[in-house]
Amino acid sequence: MAEIVNWVVSMVGSLGYIGIFIMMFLESSFFPFPSEVVMVPAGYLASKGEMSLSLAVIAGIIGSLSGAIFNYYLAKNFGRSFLLKYGKYLFLKEDSLDKLERFFKNHGEVSTFSGRLIPGVRQYISLPAGMAKMNLAKFSLYTSLGAGIWVVILTLLGYYIGENEAIIKEYLKYITIAAVTFIALVIAIYIWFKKRA
Repeated sequence: MAEIVNWVVSMVGSLGYIGIFIMMFLESSFFPFPSEVVMVPAGYLASKGEMSLSLAVIAGIIGSLSGAIFNYYLAKNFGRSFLLKYGKYLFLKEDSLDKLERFFKNHGEVSTFSGRLIPGVRQYISLPAGMAKMNLAKFSLYTSLGAGIWVVILTLLGYYIGENEAIIKEYLKYITIAAVTFIALVIAIYIWFKKRA
């Protein structure tokens, strides 16, 4: 893991914000590339004055949104059969797609926001949204908000404790628990308002 992080730090350092954009695009599309391996080093470089913290966050969010839109259009234009045929080569199995579809159906369009905060879901929540032909503007807004929260958290972790991998892992565990709790609360409020409306 340390070698991967060192490689990413080097890559981000040489490619700068474009490197962040490219890797967050990949993380948000089909490729199983963890966002913490990108944004934590970016935050660390910002703490050393080698990058702008705000521009690193913006590059991360735009990269995440672009990757999500790529998945959205892939699902919208080619459909479920295409995803099942070729998704197996990129770690997307039929039962995983079924679970994503149920998650989207049960939680509605707001799941494109909440799903961005759940590990293992964030990369693929765009697929059921695309298959359902969700409004693109709303999809982009929810995706940007969800991705933005996660990107900011990871970048700040890197900024303040980027050199201590053990502490980062410990913090990430608690942050993930807090994020899932927050998601449950957001969905409950959303459902309550929807029923009232």
